[in-house]
Amino acid sequence: MPTTSEDSLFFIPVEEVCHRPVVTCSPGLGLIEMSRLMMANNISGIISVEDDKPVGIVSLRDLRNLIATKAGEIMTLTVRDVMKTSLITIYSNDYLFKAIFLMAKHNIHRLIVIDEFDRLTGIITDTDLLRIQTRSPLYLVQEIESAGSIDQLRTLGQKMTGMLYYAVKTNADAQSLIQLIAHFNDALTQRLIHILDCCHDIRLPAGAAYLSLGSEGRQEQTLRTDQDSAIVYRDDLSGNDITEVRRFAEHLVSALERVGVPLCPGNMMASNPEWCHSLSEWKVLIDRWISRPDPDATVHFGVFQDLRVLHGDTVFEAELRNHICKCVSSNSIFLPSMARNIVRFKPPIGIFGRFQVEKKGDQRGKLDLKKGGLFALTRGVSLIALEAGFMGGTTWSKLDRLHLLHLVSDHDLEIIRDAFTFLIKMRLNKQLIAMSSGKAVDNFVDPMVLMDRDKDLLRAAFKGVDTLLNILKSRYQLDMMAR
Repeated sequence: MPTTSEDSLFFIPVEEVCHRPVVTCSPGLGLIEMSRLMMANNISGIISVEDDKPVGIVSLRDLRNLIATKAGEIMTLTVRDVMKTSLITIYSNDYLFKAIFLMAKHNIHRLIVIDEFDRLTGIITDTDLLRIQTRSPLYLVQEIESAGSIDQLRTLGQKMTGMLYYAVKTNADAQSLIQLIAHFNDALTQRLIHILDCCHDIRLPAGAAYLSLGSEGRQEQTLRTDQDSAIVYRDDLSGNDITEVRRFAEHLVSALERVGVPLCPGNMMASNPEWCHSLSEWKVLIDRWISRPDPDATVHFGVFQDLRVLHGDTVFEAELRNHICKCVSSNSIFLPSMARNIVRFKPPIGIFGRFQVEKKGDQRGKLDLKKGGLFALTRGVSLIALEAGFMGGTTWSKLDRLHLLHLVSDHDLEIIRDAFTFLIKMRLNKQLIAMSSGKAVDNFVDPMVLMDRDKDLLRAAFKGVDTLLNILKSRYQLDMMAR
């Protein structure tokens, strides 16, 4: 392994730790031959491979269960007959903290490592991770997974700030930090749902799903991001189950607030009946937003379009996304209308690079990083992606996909990506500083307190926002639209 500080180990790719040789076998191999292969290599599990891709795994526990239940059949069975095919994998270029998260989440001891073509490249075990285990707060995920009360989760949510200080100290890149926050926020919410179920008899009925929206749906939260959520359920759900759906939504929103996740000021939350509908009702509402994109519709759609199922029936995610893409493709006025709303949010910088700060109020002399940059970038990139027929993922991943589709040039990709990365990192750092001094967390920054280099980078980021706005103006011919 290259020389690396102990702290930064959690932010290096899995491939730099995953060096153990992988013993594999074909699915057609007999169990006796497979057992001899495991014994010869002194391993507790073996991966079955076809065309260089992992297709299954057999462990010593599987063999033990077979001996106990089907001893007479062992001589005739093959690996294919007994292997588990629901594999938990990790990409070789993913970070170690993701490996920690996945092992804790699924209560497993090994992960199969694959490359970008889904070919087997190695295996990483909990023993590998224990070799580099430190006092890192990244192990907070294990505490979250074992928390037994809402109050415990509230304490752990507060500890997450310390974990982020730690991560920032390692000089991790912005994308890694945001991904880390998303992992922990998901783990916190899912454990909260488990506690409501086990300890309070509150659960989401089958045939329903809890949706994360907005920045949480994109997995781009920084600190203290407001709750944006919704619920969708089957059209034929019974009246009693719908009552349970609403009960679940009310208690979850309240519990999230208790653990430190603020309510949405616009009440775009699952506890609001206007954000809790059957699948057909959501489709009708989506049709209305897209066919008549008035100011309220553009706000609501802008939040809803980044939907992601966090709990419940995952089939709704594809259903809703497919319906949105279909509606957008058949409403020619929608994309230009959304684009026109986005370009209203101009970056706060003049033609000579002078910052245009707030002139009055509590934020006088400051810049709004969200209103002046992040909003336009996230919504603008999502809009072009929607036109291209896909949804979901982070702004970074959408940009990469648009680039592959030749919808964003090499030059523009670099400028827009750098702008988004810098603004979201500055927003996170600003929020951490505010929390450390006991101040309210917001999206504002005072340019007068920035170092000259950061001022220059902020100017460049705002120019990157302008680059995207110009793309939107040109792509949707906004200068030709009636005002």
